[in-house]
Order: sequence, then structure tokens, then C-alpha cells
Amino acid sequence: MAADPQFKRLLLKLSGEALMGDLAYGTDAGEVQQIAEQVARVRERGVEVAIVVGAGNIYRGLSAAAEGMDRATGDYMGMLATVLNALTLQDALEKMGEHTGVLSAIDIKEICEPYIRRRAIRHLEKGRVVIFAAGVGAPFFTTDSGAALRAAEMGCEALFKGTSVDGVYTADPKSDPKATRYETLSYHEVLSKNLKVMDASAVSLMRENHIPIVVFNIRERGNLLKVLKGDGVFTTIA
Repeated sequence: MAADPQFKRLLLKLSGEALMGDLAYGTDAGEVQQIAEQVARVRERGVEVAIVVGAGNIYRGLSAAAEGMDRATGDYMGMLATVLNALTLQDALEKMGEHTGVLSAIDIKEICEPYIRRRAIRHLEKGRVVIFAAGVGAPFFTTDSGAALRAAEMGCEALFKGTSVDGVYTADPKSDPKATRYETLSYHEVLSKNLKVMDASAVSLMRENHIPIVVFNIRERGNLLKVLKGDGVFTTIA
């Protein structure tokens, strides 16, 4: 008998780079498809899923234009880029038969619903995948902070951070062959060791709300469900 998922409602935080695959920047349709497939498999097990996606895949292409730009203006550009990624994910999920809702923290009513907490919770309760766009709707906050805030607001039991590595390491495993992976970490260790998992405000918010952070490799097919059942390789921060 297959193991049951350990959590019934989760927030999946995806970096924009997760949609990029091996491209220099932009969106890899195959990568978006496999992420959508992973989310659909988790939904089949009755898990309620909310998603926050970053914009690094698009913003890399804008970085030259944004150089020297006012910080707030650049951040608003990044927020708009997250809307593009949210719509991309929505399309992929709905083609697989999943019901979705994109809720934006900035008002773009022609293409997204406005973010209203009670409405978002209702979507989750009805089995829809909720995709949060535009961060927190204000500059100077990262999508990590947005993900932590939405996880707390939605009453999520865990925040799953899907990356291109299978956990948190003592150093960058892509450049340091001696780097070792942590099985578990405390919130305090992440902050005191200045580990670049999420920004400090996001980690602190998760600590205050007792929401564990699970860091895993989203690029490995089927890994989301595997980790959700407690299998595979990942790092838990609690």
C-alpha cells in the first residue's frame, strides 16, 4: 500500500529558473509540463496545493534594461514577470484537467483575480490549484517573502521549495565537490549560518508560524509526490 502524503495543504515555491530548464533565460515548455504533471499527481492524492513562482527566468532577460533603474520600478517589473509565469503554469495545469485560479496582489482584473484571502482559501477547499502572482504587491519584498506570507495566510502545513538541487548544502554543490547536504536544520541554524535557502524575513515568518520548509529538487520527475510521502532526498527546516 502506497504511503499517504504527510501534508494535506502545502505551498509550493518555485523559482523562475525552475521553468527555464537549460535555457539561458525564458520558459522551457517541457519543464513547465513536467512540473504541472507533478502537481497533478499530488492533487490526485487529495492534497491542496498553492503555488508561488518567481521571475528569474524572465528577469534575467530584462537585467540589462533594469541596470541602474530605480529599485522600486525594477521590483514592479519583476512582479509583472511573475504574472506571466503564473499564467504559463495555469495553462499547463488546465490542459491536464486541473481547475486553477490565478490571484494577483496587483490589480490586473482582465487576466487575474485580485488576491482576497478568503477567496483563495475557498478555491483550495474546492480542490483548485491556486497560483499566487505579483508577490506581496509591494517593492522591496522577494517572492520568498511572498511565499512565506501566503503559506501562513492559507494555513498551509508546509512550504515546499522546489529548486535544481536536492536540499540545503554546506556550500554550493555545483562549484564545491566537498559540499555536504543537511538532512535537517533548525530555523535558527539557517539564519545564524546565513544559509541561502530563503531570505531571512521568510525564514523568520515560517518559524513564527511553525511551518516547516522542505527543500528538494523539482527537476527530478515525480519528486514532489515522493518527497511529500517522506521518500527521496531533501532537507527539512523546522
